[in-house]
Amino acid sequence: MTNDAEKLTLKYEQAAESNYNLDWADLITLDLSQFDRPGRKQQLANQLRDAVHKVGFFYITDFGLTQEEIDRQFAIGKQLFELPVEEKLKHRADLESGNYNGYRPEGVGEINPGLRDNVEMYNIFKFIPQYERSHPDIIHTHRDEIEKFHRRIHGDIIQKLLALIAIILEVPEETLTKGHRYNGSSDCALRYMIYRSRSPELNAKYENIYTRGHTDFGSLTLLFRQPIAALQVLMPNGTWKYVKPYPGSITVNIGDALQFWTNGYLKSSVHRVIAPPPDQAHIDRLGVLFFLRPEDSLNLKTLDSPTLKREGYLGPAEQDTEGITAGDWVRARVRKNFEKAELREKNAPVIGNAKVKAYD
Repeated sequence: MTNDAEKLTLKYEQAAESNYNLDWADLITLDLSQFDRPGRKQQLANQLRDAVHKVGFFYITDFGLTQEEIDRQFAIGKQLFELPVEEKLKHRADLESGNYNGYRPEGVGEINPGLRDNVEMYNIFKFIPQYERSHPDIIHTHRDEIEKFHRRIHGDIIQKLLALIAIILEVPEETLTKGHRYNGSSDCALRYMIYRSRSPELNAKYENIYTRGHTDFGSLTLLFRQPIAALQVLMPNGTWKYVKPYPGSITVNIGDALQFWTNGYLKSSVHRVIAPPPDQAHIDRLGVLFFLRPEDSLNLKTLDSPTLKREGYLGPAEQDTEGITAGDWVRARVRKNFEKAELREKNAPVIGNAKVKAYD
């Protein structure tokens, strides 16, 4: 069990950035410290508009968390993944039912037939009674700190981003915030995630893929800066570009729910993780992320938005989501992740007639 001295001295040192000259995506950066200044919300929304419409990826800075607070979460994740496998498996998530709450072992997903993935995850759902479950001692020891971090992301950063998106759509801010309450029933999660490094020979066998191109299931994903260059985003011209790990930033991407609600006006970004460049390929890639999911009971029909009307997005639905709730979609996507690779279609139904594309 972690003792009080370890709790006080929990530290983490990030790896050095790659020296390779990589093809970085040109993404906008929002300074969230401007949010509460008079007239600045509209300016931030204007700055964000093209990014969420065309790519679905952007950065935020000055978001109210210190680097020490973030690094402590990385340190918790590092200790968590150093636990014996048999200890972590005591807290395995019910993945087969579409539930990510808890531990997701390495190798449960297939990248290609017979080739298993190299990623472990530990998801902590919201700190409300319905999501209580067993956790390793490292989580219990730091529970108060993790909960504070969890709630600050959701209660401050997320609410500001939803407000800016509402301004873009020209709808009241509560149109989005009321469907993303902390006490509401939804699979929002703080995630510790680690990609285990592979040998050059294994990377070649896997075609350098860690995770194939995909979209995220919910509303927004926040990725706290870590310097291992491996995340790529699919740009509008069909090329893959690296997402640069800028110091002091969070990388944010749009998820499926916002794309459904805007009939494709907001882009659920397509992204993947590949083997890092040679000077980082030997390092395990540890990440800390936050996944915002809409409340389970919400439908996924297109919102009545002046922006969508003006831009021609209130016509026939891009996807048939009739009768599908946000909770249905998220859990169906989780279950779909564990299909055998040879059964995975390029444009396969997930639930009802709603589909998801598969990418390399």
